[in-house]
Order: sequence, then C-alpha cells, then structure tokens
Amino acid sequence: MPRMPKVILLIESSRASGRALLRGIADYSRHHGPWSFSWAPAGLEKVQPLLETGDADGIILRDIEQAEEIAAYGLPTVVVGHRNTEIPGMVNLVTDSKAIGELGAEHLIGCGFKHFAYCGYERTALGNTTWSDIRREFFCRRIRAAGFDNPPQHALSMQGKDWSREWRSLANWLKSLPKPVGVMACNDDCGQRIMEVCKLSGLTVPDEVGVLGVDNDEVVCGLTDPPMSSIAIHFERAGYDAAHALNGLMRKSRNVPSRIIATVVQATARRSTDFVATEDTHLSKALQFIRAESRRRCISVSEVADVAGLSRRMLESRFRKLLGRSVLDEIRRLRIDQIAQLLVESDLPVAQIAELLGFADRGHIARYFRAGKGISPLAYRKTYGSEQEKGGRSENGDFFPQSGVVSVLQQS
Repeated sequence: MPRMPKVILLIESSRASGRALLRGIADYSRHHGPWSFSWAPAGLEKVQPLLETGDADGIILRDIEQAEEIAAYGLPTVVVGHRNTEIPGMVNLVTDSKAIGELGAEHLIGCGFKHFAYCGYERTALGNTTWSDIRREFFCRRIRAAGFDNPPQHALSMQGKDWSREWRSLANWLKSLPKPVGVMACNDDCGQRIMEVCKLSGLTVPDEVGVLGVDNDEVVCGLTDPPMSSIAIHFERAGYDAAHALNGLMRKSRNVPSRIIATVVQATARRSTDFVATEDTHLSKALQFIRAESRRRCISVSEVADVAGLSRRMLESRFRKLLGRSVLDEIRRLRIDQIAQLLVESDLPVAQIAELLGFADRGHIARYFRAGKGISPLAYRKTYGSEQEKGGRSENGDFFPQSGVVSVLQQS
C-alpha cells in the first residue's frame, strides 16, 4: 500500500476562522486522502521532532514568527496570512481585503449613514498589518466615490499592552466623530474593542455609532451588546483550497498557484448597524418596515409608501436622492442577502427557503436570486457554503485550483 501522507497543521482553533480552515482541510483529506495529521495549535514544540527527523510530508501554518525557520526544513508549505506580508517561495493564503473594504462601505452606506470612519491596526516591527491598510484604503475609496467626505481613521496596537491608556485615545476619537457615524473595524477583535469603548463612554450603538466588524466570528459578535454586524469570509473553502494546493506541492505538480484567495461571502447584519441614520422620518419608517418585513415575505412598494405616509412617487424621489436607489432595489437587496445567508449558514433545501421567505416556489426564488447575484442558489451554496466544490487534477496530472487568483491581498 502507498504511504499515507503526514501533514503538520500549525493552526489555532480558538477562533471561528481557524476552526473553519481546519474543517476545510479535513474535508479535503476525506475526499482526496486520507492524510495523517499532526495538529499543534499552541506552538511548534509538539511537531519539532517531525521536522527534525523528516517524518512529515507537508505543512499548513499561520504566518507565525517561526515561519521562516520552518521554511528552512524544505517541506512543501502553505502559509495562512495573518499579520505579515506574503512569504516568498511558499504558497500564501490571503483574504480579498479590497472586496472586504468595499463591501464594508456599501453596507454602512446602505444603512443610511452620512458620516463614516475606519479603525484598524498600526504597523509595528513585529506585525505588518498590510491587510488592515488595504481594507482601509478601499473602504475610504468607496465612501469618497459615493460623494461623502474622506473617513477619519484611527489605529490600535495589535499587542494591546496598555489597553487602560489606549482605550481613552479610542474613546476621544469616537467622541470627536460627527454623529451618527458608521465605523468599519478591520476585524471582529477591533470591532469588539470599539463596542466596549462605546459602552464605557456613554455612546449608544447603533443610534450614535454603528459598528461593522470582519470575520463574522459568531462568538465574538454575540458577546458584544448589541450583537455586532460583520463581514463573513469563506474560511472553510479557503482551508479546502489550501489543502488542495499542498497536495499539489507534495506531488510535485508544475502548476500550483503561489497565492490562494479566501473570498468574501456577505455582510451579516446584526443590531450594531440596525439603524436608519437619516433625519427624514418618512424615509426612516420606510426603511425600518422594509428591513422588518422583506426578510419574511414579499412586500410591495405601495405597502412601503403607505407605512411611510407618502405617495409612491414622493417616496421613490426621496429614496433616489438620499440612498441612490429605488424602493424596489432596496427590497430586492435585502431579500437576496437573506437568501444568501440561509444558503451559506444552513442546510435547508432551496424549496424550504422559498417557503420561509414567502416565495411561490423553488423556481421563483431561483430566478429572483439569479437576477441579483448572477448565479443560481445551488451554485452559490456550492461556491460559498460548507459543501465544497471538489478540486482535482487535469488529464495530464497537473494541479488545478478551485478558485480564481485575484490579487495580492492580506488576511486578518
């Protein structure tokens, strides 16, 4: 029998992103292995003997400080980007920080905010936070392109050594912002700190400060009060693709990509951004009604106009002037987001999702979803949900990746 490949995993499991990566790797092993794993979430000590004796075939690791030391052993390696820039000579798994920044801006604009800000991490000798800088850059670009002022920015220390002093600086910055303001945090940890400081400073969320995180860690987002909205990244699919790339390296394939992109799924809305930041009370009523009802049933523009206390023509005019889209566009946007969330986060059949959301049948919801996303519900679930699209090898034996390589970006 052929020897079973032995793979070292240096990936922490304390956060949802790490657990999702591990699930994706395990799923790949089930379909294309089996592999034998040596998992060391806490550090290098446990697997050091395997590295020194050569009793390992490959490794997938976070870009810990020992990454270059590990590279010296010459093992096929995939590096999951976390704080540093990409490591030359290895396959690097990174997130689409450009898309994350743009989606963060679109979500907060869609909530009706007119003032915006960004909070990220500062660069240090120990941590190159390029990914935070890229998210900030494209967040600000999208805000400016929508006709708003350039968002103010604040940087926290990743080490958080002197939080007692740092939180005061963050509090003063938050208090100085025009209200109400939509704040994008570079990741959920940063967002949780913002939420904590808002509470300590007497700033109400979301009435004065709306907060959006990144990574959609349900534990972190659920521990905040109110629960925090966050951008979901498909880490499970990324773990699957990382394992697929490692398999290519171990088989000495000629076409292994140097970079794998962890794609963005959607902005998962929770109460931290559930506020219509507009002084127009009619528009506020309309948006609150759309958010409450469109996720459960089909609603008409006429119903929205009745709730808002305006004629349909006047309501359309205010929507286009203040939000840049029609009433129907807003209804469709929220309903499609709800469908996408159920496709990704549940295993409910499409027909049952259609019933839950008030669609006539499976065919109706499929046409509706395709019109908004350009893809069928089943294809969307296969791409972004837990069911992986299995990769493989071409007829000549070369490795081929499952997802397209987009650009050089960095992961949280």
